[in-house]
Amino acid sequence: MSEPTPYNPLDKINLGLSVAEALLGRKPVALGGLERFNGAGIYALYYVGSFKAYHALSVRNADADGLVAPIYVGKAIPAGGRKGTSLSTTPRTFALWNRLREHAESIGSAPNLRLNDFQCRYLVVDDIWIPLGESLMIAKFSPIWNSLIDGFGNHDPGKGRYLGMRTRWDMLHPGRAWADRCAARPETADDIDREVRSHLERLEPPPSPHFLVEERKTRYRMNRAEDDVTQMD
Repeated sequence: MSEPTPYNPLDKINLGLSVAEALLGRKPVALGGLERFNGAGIYALYYVGSFKAYHALSVRNADADGLVAPIYVGKAIPAGGRKGTSLSTTPRTFALWNRLREHAESIGSAPNLRLNDFQCRYLVVDDIWIPLGESLMIAKFSPIWNSLIDGFGNHDPGKGRYLGMRTRWDMLHPGRAWADRCAARPETADDIDREVRSHLERLEPPPSPHFLVEERKTRYRMNRAEDDVTQMD
């Protein structure tokens, strides 16, 4: 008979799950026009527009469950972080707001995207939990701009560093002035567009848009199975 693993609410993964679930519980807001706020943390962007390559995402985000399929997940940590300082010490930073504002500017520069078609959830989080919360969100949802279409979160590499190729995001969504100075990629925007459509058509959505509900169901099934085995012994 197998021994069940005791649930530890303070386990690193369980704490990370609670952070990710707290983000998913936040009310979505329009990405454009966010008022300035203090803090660092994690966020998820959702697309509900008519860009044909993202049709599958828009359909999922328009169903009865609301916004369930992020197109991008990211984090914002203050420069240098706290690196082990007291948890009671909260530095004043606008890192999360600044990051979302940068994303709004990138989207606004692309003629084939509309900023009004993007919603976001964001959560101010203690620095120590930010990377774990982001990693769990990306692992669960596989957002297209975190995987297949790289480069959305890139910054201007600066003068003298434009010899590198444009990112796939900038090939599909041209418009950022600094990206136009970089070399074109061997694949065209149409090539990437077809790849995105095929990928999203094959992508299986997670069984639940949440973390803790899914985890409780799994644990319930495991416990029932263990009980059945015990009764048979």
